[in-house]
Amino acid sequence: MQAVAVQATTDGGRGFDPRFLWRLLGQRRYLGGLALTLVGLLAQVGALRSLPLFVAQATQSAAIPVTAVVAVWWFGLRMGRVEWIAVALVCVGLSLLGVASLGAGSGQPGMVFHWAVLAAAGVLPLLALCADKLPDRSRSAVLGLISGLGFGATGIAIRVIPGFGLATIVTDPAAYAIVAAGVIANWCYAAALQRGDVIAPTATMLIGMTVPPALIGELMLGDQARPGWAPVAFVGFVIALASALALARFGHIEVTERTAAEVRT
Repeated sequence: MQAVAVQATTDGGRGFDPRFLWRLLGQRRYLGGLALTLVGLLAQVGALRSLPLFVAQATQSAAIPVTAVVAVWWFGLRMGRVEWIAVALVCVGLSLLGVASLGAGSGQPGMVFHWAVLAAAGVLPLLALCADKLPDRSRSAVLGLISGLGFGATGIAIRVIPGFGLATIVTDPAAYAIVAAGVIANWCYAAALQRGDVIAPTATMLIGMTVPPALIGELMLGDQARPGWAPVAFVGFVIALASALALARFGHIEVTERTAAEVRT
């Protein structure tokens, strides 16, 4: 839905531009996609706070096979044998991760870390402005990566914030990081999809949203696998991510003039 709406937006600003975002927010399909993203995030909160980040973030790669299956019905697309195998392998990889992992680590990095997450979210728009000046193909991939880093920062902030009471939300920089990184992530991904290439930005987004949070969870938050199960967790992580990346190519949607007109109405 988001890809169709983005590619059909030809007037207004282009790229990482507020005018482009404003045009998107006036389209029902894009708003519908954002609503589904928000629902997914709310459902993910429990996982982010109770599971290791290498599991919680990897489960978000399941959105790719779910999107592919829905696209078969919604857009009338067809999946070949390779795509169906990739869907099954994502499920296998996530199952291995679930079996091999312990609960979320007990590491408490302190308030400085919370400020660091917020500062990282603040750097993302600057990186996006630089990426927006690159040639189209590189631009889409880099903006997708920045989008993934934003989603990853959102997950990390949700993990470390001590609670969601009013006092915490007002005073904890991690709460502001959740909002800032989430907005920038969605904006960058929309800008990355403008030139019609869904594959590269989706692939780099998946890498950005899974690998850095997994490393931070291991190094700073105490995340770990069950004793003796680390190789299984690693294999599951690689299988889930690689299969989702393989499925990312099942998403190149050409927007016809008819589709564009439907989106604008």
